[in-house]
Amino acid sequence: MEEVIKKQGISISEVKELLGKYDPESLDQIQRWTFDYVSKFSKLDAKQAKKMKQQFVKECNITEEEAVEIVNNLPTTLPELRAFTFGWKKLILTDSLEKMLKIIKENS
Repeated sequence: MEEVIKKQGISISEVKELLGKYDPESLDQIQRWTFDYVSKFSKLDAKQAKKMKQQFVKECNITEEEAVEIVNNLPTTLPELRAFTFGWKKLILTDSLEKMLKIIKENS
């Protein structure tokens, strides 16, 4: 495996892409479990996930970590989306939430 150069929030789709580059036999047990999990639960390909994450940060004024949470779960209704944003302990206006839902619908 490679040396850590920087830390950044990535979606499970991006994790799947990264771990998929390695021979499964070269992965340790935790990495294999992680690859198995992300293979089952990733909902987008990595390119779609990256694009969506960037759109959320740029257009909806949320952090990269918050964007990753939305990309990983892809809520489809306002109440579902509010359930995630409620935990962020900051006010997200309805206009921003609706913009997030629009981005999800356009990219998934």
